[in-house]
Amino acid sequence: MNVTLIIPLMKQDQIWKDQTRFEDVFDVDHFINYLKDDVRIVKDIPSWLPDRGDLYTSLRRTVKNIPKYASAEWYLDNVLPRIKEKRVMALKPFVDRLGYDNVPAEINRLRCRVNYHALKFLPHIEEMAETLASRMRNRTGTLQPYMALHLRFEKGMVGLSFCDFVGNRREKAMMAAYRKKEWPRRFKNGSHVWHQALQKRKEGRCPLEPGEVAVILMAMGYPKETQVYVASGQVYGGENRMAALRNMFPNLVRKEELATEEELKPLRKHVTSLAAIDFLVCLKSDVFVMTHGGNFAKLVMGTRRYMGHHLKSIKPNKALMAKVLGDPYLGWPAFVDEVATMHEGRTGLPEPTFPGYDIYENPLSHCMCRSKS
Repeated sequence: MNVTLIIPLMKQDQIWKDQTRFEDVFDVDHFINYLKDDVRIVKDIPSWLPDRGDLYTSLRRTVKNIPKYASAEWYLDNVLPRIKEKRVMALKPFVDRLGYDNVPAEINRLRCRVNYHALKFLPHIEEMAETLASRMRNRTGTLQPYMALHLRFEKGMVGLSFCDFVGNRREKAMMAAYRKKEWPRRFKNGSHVWHQALQKRKEGRCPLEPGEVAVILMAMGYPKETQVYVASGQVYGGENRMAALRNMFPNLVRKEELATEEELKPLRKHVTSLAAIDFLVCLKSDVFVMTHGGNFAKLVMGTRRYMGHHLKSIKPNKALMAKVLGDPYLGWPAFVDEVATMHEGRTGLPEPTFPGYDIYENPLSHCMCRSKS
């Protein structure tokens, strides 16, 4: 569109209640300088704008209802005229609002330059992550590889998934009340939730429980001594829910156990800063395991692929896992064989993309060069 970008305003998440600004996490000067030949970027709303304080709340200066995966032409036809008219416009929401297969190739290459090069965490975040990764490797006194586990089983994720999980009546009633409060339109009267939950589990759209993760990792052959860095918020159900995973893999550790309170205190002002540290420690791990979708896991997988796919990244096949985990007649040897077979090609190697595929998870076709040999 040949317009100027104002440093993005980060979405205020309804679950995490975080109010982090772009400049609280990313190196703004690096971002602007790296992209100077691609797009003009300014740090703030122009002073000549009369209602600059209301830019992100003013309906007349907001482009809303942008269709998912819109084409480049859609922006030229629908957004550019409004920017020309108002001179400054806010686009929101912007998640998944630009397609992958219906934009020029140079736009997808620009996405990769932004994602893997222009977006750089602030030095103190990078340094803290490097320190934690080093401590993970030296926990036993000798250099050891470590696994990073992105465990998506926080209360917000469990609620948002609308999946059913093991729990007593009181827990289920409390979760129903939570869902009704946070997502009333989806919850309705709750009568359809059970059927919906069964269907979602069959389709592999439910987060894996900590106990399920433990069984899968053990079936994959990871020994009990494996050093595991857990990247997650507070797990729904607390230590009771974590018991099976901790019993099978006792060397579980979080950043709160690796770092002192004094080290983490400056980062606690922004939840996103703590997530950035988890992201980087996961990125540096020898094995990365995701347990559910979401931007965090996709970006870790995609970045590891872009960096040369030398490190294993495991994306469990949750649809097939739901089937074998629910089979009461399947013995352990047969279960191990099933897990090995279904995950043979799910180790994070680049895969050719297909229409609609998320390039942030797999940048092969759009961003990575093919060897002539």
